[in-house]
Amino acid sequence: MGARHVASDKPYASVKERFDLTGRVAFITGGGGLLGPMHAEAIAELGGIPVLADIDHDRARAAASRISKSLGVRAVAEKVDITDAADIEKVVRRVEKEIGPIGILINNAANDPKVGAGGIENPTRVEKFPIAIWDADLAVGLTGTFLCCQMIGSAMAKRRSGVILNISSDLGIVAPDQRLYERPGTSREMQPVKPITYSVVKHGVIGITKYLATYWATEGVRVNALAPGGVLAGQSAEFLENVSSRIPLGRLASRDEYKGAVAFLCSDASSYVTGAVLIAVGGRTVW
Repeated sequence: MGARHVASDKPYASVKERFDLTGRVAFITGGGGLLGPMHAEAIAELGGIPVLADIDHDRARAAASRISKSLGVRAVAEKVDITDAADIEKVVRRVEKEIGPIGILINNAANDPKVGAGGIENPTRVEKFPIAIWDADLAVGLTGTFLCCQMIGSAMAKRRSGVILNISSDLGIVAPDQRLYERPGTSREMQPVKPITYSVVKHGVIGITKYLATYWATEGVRVNALAPGGVLAGQSAEFLENVSSRIPLGRLASRDEYKGAVAFLCSDASSYVTGAVLIAVGGRTVW
């Protein structure tokens, strides 16, 4: 059994103090994507230094520049391939030399396999799902998450301080409702579906979270997961009406609505929280 510790007897911190991230460096994978810049904003607004890491450097750089200008803070963009351990090591070494030790890791990067038409042209259905796509999706979403945890989390453990936040999904909690994508008059083998790899990755991310939360519990590293729901991103009116009927709050989220959850889980406001999955899906998984 690992060592057990009593609660600190130091003076209680205020809520405001617990949310303060001044000077803390946050490494955010997929930093240039749909939600990566929002995670970075949450860190920056609390005084932290977000490092937006993405294989698409131009996209990450544009997001970092926008954050720096709008908030008047330092935000950095780094190009990295999280499926390549050597590349991660090189980038992390540079970040820690030029900016400071990474105290927060947000594993946000993942392929987002789209719902396809099925059949040979777009074989998203299980019966024809290509192993090449399986390998590619898992390489980013699971192997990439593990490699970043292995490298950055190990350094945190040596320093006996750090926070890891893994981004899962509502589809890491429940199976996709394929009825959302049904096309009347289309045969079953041609019906579009949400690809299986997305569910596998998002469930797996939660498994990594729970494992590492106990593995590093006595080394001062907390590991949690956020399971966000769908985000408004130009979907058709028909789809929005359909999916909203399955959500108690009756709508998808705006992109900025997860910033509070990220702030909580990455700061000392959640200092007694580890191994948890914060489900923020408008109630969808309750029904």
